[in-house]
Amino acid sequence: MLRSVEATIEVDGEVRIRESIHLSHPCRAIVTIIDESDIPDTAVLSEAALGEDWNRPEEAWAHLQQGQ
Repeated sequence: MLRSVEATIEVDGEVRIRESIHLSHPCRAIVTIIDESDIPDTAVLSEAALGEDWNRPEEAWAHLQQGQ
C-alpha cells in the first residue's frame, strides 16, 4: 500500500515527519523534495481540498484509487 505523509528535510539532511506514523515493520520510502518557491500559491492552497475530493468514492476517478 502506498501512503504519503508530509515531512520537512532540514539543511543537515534530517527528516522530520509532521505526523505520528505507526508501522508494524520497517518500510522503504521515497522522499520527494518540494522547493516551495517553485510551486504557485494556488496549488499549495488547493492541495488539501483536492485530497478530500480524491478520496470520495463517488468521484469519477474512483477506479484509479484501487491501487492505493
